[in-house]
Amino acid sequence: MDLLDANLELKEIQKLQGHTDRVWSLAWNPATAAADVPAVFASCSGDKTVRIWEQSPSTRSWDCKAVLEETHTRTVRSCAWSPSGKLLATASFDATTAIWENVGGDFECVSTLEGHENEVKSVSWNASGSLLATCGRDKTVWIWEVMPGNEFECIQVLQGHTQDVKMVLWHPTMDVLFSCSYDNTVKVWWSEDDDGDWSCVQTLGESCHGHSSTVWSLDFNAKGDKLVTCSDDLTLKIWKADIPRMQSGDGYAPWNHLCTLSGYHDRTIFSVHWSSYYCREGIIASGAADDALRLFVQGKDGSMNEPSYQLLLKKKAHDMDINSVQWCPGEKRLLASASDDGTIKVWELATLS
Repeated sequence: MDLLDANLELKEIQKLQGHTDRVWSLAWNPATAAADVPAVFASCSGDKTVRIWEQSPSTRSWDCKAVLEETHTRTVRSCAWSPSGKLLATASFDATTAIWENVGGDFECVSTLEGHENEVKSVSWNASGSLLATCGRDKTVWIWEVMPGNEFECIQVLQGHTQDVKMVLWHPTMDVLFSCSYDNTVKVWWSEDDDGDWSCVQTLGESCHGHSSTVWSLDFNAKGDKLVTCSDDLTLKIWKADIPRMQSGDGYAPWNHLCTLSGYHDRTIFSVHWSSYYCREGIIASGAADDALRLFVQGKDGSMNEPSYQLLLKKKAHDMDINSVQWCPGEKRLLASASDDGTIKVWELATLS
């Protein structure tokens, strides 16, 4: 299916209100990928709370099912579900990361991770749910091992960034960790053997076709062999690595710059997310400081080594900066966006009739 000829639109399904300050981050529960499971996502805000939203199977409308409060004392900047969807991690400017467990519909804070000197900016689980990563304004990245009984042990503090670390994200299939920073770089962290120390094995910086300003966000395609990064320099960049080589145990496979998407944004790009459906290559969504959502797809002109990406559509979506865009897992064709205007919007990618 050629999406560029498909006449698609982003249709607003619902505007969700409830947060009393800017909404920073969104996370779909991975269990919602199943067709017969209601769609659920979490949102977090400057109002110090996390909200759990669920779509009613009968009415298809979205309702706030729970408000997680009175745990964090400052802004909640980031949230992430464990792969099983049973635990939710929330990272806060109060220097802690809280772990919540869904017990019969009620969310209980079962663990609090302390150690960062100040604001925690992002949290991410690895593919198996055995490791958690956090990062913050103290320029460090922490790796935590998930122990029995909801205990978390810090196994390493990674230092290498020279500024505030904005985001951490694990590779979707391997225990390789990525971090992006106010220092304009993306760093790749890897441990060559299971018991070894983690180290920075690659820095994607300006000298190797990287960004020239703050890198705010990154994401992977479904196969995990391509990476998209977004920046204050108004560009998206696509990177590629030989993942099968790495999976075969043949050492670290470096990421190489494939192409740069420039000229599409005129304000900072804060969030980027790569869908895993629609077409083999998926759709890249971006959210930016011009209050707009943009969708990009791989075009027909490029080669295997130098693919070209084209703008599928642009949508003025909010009244203020968009901080987070997230595709729903599975085949539900939903995109959620979160904004400084205090709202969340749920969109459907639909064919214009």
